[in-house]
Amino acid sequence: MAELNEYGQWVGSPVPDWQGAALLARKVISGRRCRLEPIDADKHAADLFDAFAQASDERDWTWLGSVRPLSVAATQVWLQAKVDDAGLVPFVVIDLRTERAVGVVCLMAIDRANGTVEIGHVSWSLRMKRSTLSTEVVWLLLREAFAQGYRRVEWKCDALNTASRQAAERIGFTFEGRFRQKMVRKGRNRDSDWLSIIDGEWPLIDTALQGWLADSNFDAAGQQLTRLESFRQ
Repeated sequence: MAELNEYGQWVGSPVPDWQGAALLARKVISGRRCRLEPIDADKHAADLFDAFAQASDERDWTWLGSVRPLSVAATQVWLQAKVDDAGLVPFVVIDLRTERAVGVVCLMAIDRANGTVEIGHVSWSLRMKRSTLSTEVVWLLLREAFAQGYRRVEWKCDALNTASRQAAERIGFTFEGRFRQKMVRKGRNRDSDWLSIIDGEWPLIDTALQGWLADSNFDAAGQQLTRLESFRQ
């Protein structure tokens, strides 16, 4: 809650004993359906090239900064750039059913002093889009960030990428606003939508996500029994 200082000015609420958030490590993070592994370009390139090649066109790359790699070698180069970027904590998504890499995601824009971090570089293949894997991946990253003392986790997307914004809002991210002409992406203007979850909101969101991800919420065919929104009511 905001409060008045000795000058009659409104100031933000105190953050007692704030020392900043912890370092986010490049480590294995395990879930029930997937595992996040630090990217190894040599190890993961073939799986990812094959996973991305399942799509018949480039529509999933329209709003991304990169283009779909067209060979295993190009996939290695694309992955190695993320490994070499000291500002990223890059992961591949391993589907535990197949033990194969099916997507990429990073923690980025890491500000330990203020306790903020972004989930970005989201590149899902058709093998995980609109599946329990994509929800579990985001839950695992949120859980890791808040466990390490971060106060805010961000999600940013092209304002025209309604699927990305809807996916974030389904998880529990709150839309905060639109940054007009934030960047030029692939020779076109990009307005960016910003969303976030803050630490005070996380316990309820965490409980809802755990409830939705529970094995008991899915039938024998893997279909959900109760929608995620119902777990927040």
